[in-house]
Amino acid sequence: MIKAKKSLGQNFLIDKKILEEITNIIPIKNKNILEIGPGTGNLTSYILKKNPKKLIVIEKDKSLASNLNNNFKNQIIIINDDILKVDENRLFEENVIVFGNLPYNISTEILSKWILNLDNNFWFDYLILMFQKEVADRIISDFNTSTYGRLSILANWKLNIKKIFDIKPEAFSPKPKIDSTLLFFTPKKNFEKINNPKNLEKITRIFFNHRRKMIKKPFNQLFNDDQKILHKLKIDLNLRPQNLDFNTYYELTKIYENLRN
Repeated sequence: MIKAKKSLGQNFLIDKKILEEITNIIPIKNKNILEIGPGTGNLTSYILKKNPKKLIVIEKDKSLASNLNNNFKNQIIIINDDILKVDENRLFEENVIVFGNLPYNISTEILSKWILNLDNNFWFDYLILMFQKEVADRIISDFNTSTYGRLSILANWKLNIKKIFDIKPEAFSPKPKIDSTLLFFTPKKNFEKINNPKNLEKITRIFFNHRRKMIKKPFNQLFNDDQKILHKLKIDLNLRPQNLDFNTYYELTKIYENLRN
């Protein structure tokens, strides 16, 4: 019997109704599919029922990868590696649909890695990903809310995000202590052109370092109290980081890059 490893953030989805619903979100027949963290292969078997063109799974756990190999043989391609070390661009020649019950302990790291490494040509058509509910709430947050922050700004830069549904702990084995949420991501056709995504990461990190304080200090740190920028973007320095909308952070990043060129 396979036991979930806490160190790898493993919680296996076992609810058949939810597994079915996940694979019915969009048509996947004859499509290239990438599954992250397949675990015991519960979702994998439901994906295969839909007759994808190719299914590659990435599983870090050696014993789980071996188990998947025994159960699915040549139906899937198994990469026994850490998703954070894999270059997804090299896996397929065409765009893919990604499914993932992401390990809770590195879910934000995975999403951030993908966004920061995206160029103007997306390697995926859709991402269908499961997160802890509190992480999902941060991803889909809008400005002027307490959960709005760096992750919201980064995720919404190049992606449209839609919440599909929440999932109770009873749907998993072992049961996590919190609810989970399934999110659906699609690439944006139009987004602000930032030369180096790490600059967006830097700007948001400095602003949200003291999220309860006014933005005067981080603005001065980055822009030396440049009044022209304040007027151009209509920024009030008495506001807090969560009061600035997505576009303001993208514009600030572009200005920051221009000042350093």
